[in-house]
Amino acid sequence: HNETDGDVEMKHFSIERDQQYLIPFIREALQLNPNLKLFASPWSPPTWMKSPKAYNYGTLRWEKDILKAYALYFVKFVQAYREAGITIHQIHVQNEVIADQKFPSCVWTGEQLREFIRDYLGPAFEEHGLDTEIWLGTINAPDPWEELMKKTSTGFDEYAHTVLSDPEAYKYIKGVGYQWAGKNAIQRTVASYPELRYMQTENECGNGENSWDYAKYVYNLYQHYFSNGVNAYIYWNMVLEPKGKSTWGWEQNSMITVDPADRKPVLNPEYYVMKHFSHFVLPGARRIGLRGSWTGNAVAFKNTDGQRVVVIANPFKESRVLNLSLGETTHRLELEPESFNTIVIPS
Repeated sequence: HNETDGDVEMKHFSIERDQQYLIPFIREALQLNPNLKLFASPWSPPTWMKSPKAYNYGTLRWEKDILKAYALYFVKFVQAYREAGITIHQIHVQNEVIADQKFPSCVWTGEQLREFIRDYLGPAFEEHGLDTEIWLGTINAPDPWEELMKKTSTGFDEYAHTVLSDPEAYKYIKGVGYQWAGKNAIQRTVASYPELRYMQTENECGNGENSWDYAKYVYNLYQHYFSNGVNAYIYWNMVLEPKGKSTWGWEQNSMITVDPADRKPVLNPEYYVMKHFSHFVLPGARRIGLRGSWTGNAVAFKNTDGQRVVVIANPFKESRVLNLSLGETTHRLELEPESFNTIVIPS
């Protein structure tokens, strides 16, 4: 949004590029559902703010004028989208904070995130009267102890806990976003800061085969994240061509594939995983507890109208009987082999 070298006052900031495809796409989506909540997460700062001076690899130059300018860059982004009629409800400071990759990326430490949010970004949003939420994300650092022994960054201690334990940084943060290897840190973070909100910010996107086996893996990701306290699950990708490939050569899965030749949509297995979790589970629903041997394969929710929804998978290669009890009533249900199921219990 600003490749004018040294423009720390952001005089040349522009979302003109986004007006080509991204903003029209968002506007069409908002016509279908005006209640959509949007978050924005940069993959890379402008190249002149980085060392080395490139979109891929590297870090932000840790200089006061650059940090102040980058905070203003976020302010300008939110303001420009608002002028375009689009509300950005949240910003996440960096997509994948430990990704030093051939795709656009920028590495941050927990200490850097803490300082940037505390001393620059939070005050800048305050100064300009922005109500857009600041989230700590998206964290893709692993958390198991064995990873620490390998001298690898850990999602909780070195990122979430480092930032959130600072009262001056904490006061600006409304939630935490985790993805990929960050899934191992979600449990400890929610346990330590239950008052915040949480989001799984990027589904693991497979290999382009769109197989039922990978859909089972993705179902387990949903179950893991919701059981450990997230309030939302973000899928990646929505629509691709068959064998859709990133610009760096990675074939990825999608909920829907469309062959450009015939323009016919095909609903893939992971579309149905998303539908099981999103069609009957409504905004404002609360996760409720389960007991019994199926608990590790299921998540239950209570909608605001009192309706209960149980999403459950049968991972076995044969059908299984589920006895679902609520109070004194027991429902006997047969689950098909390797299936996903939604059970709705009226209020």
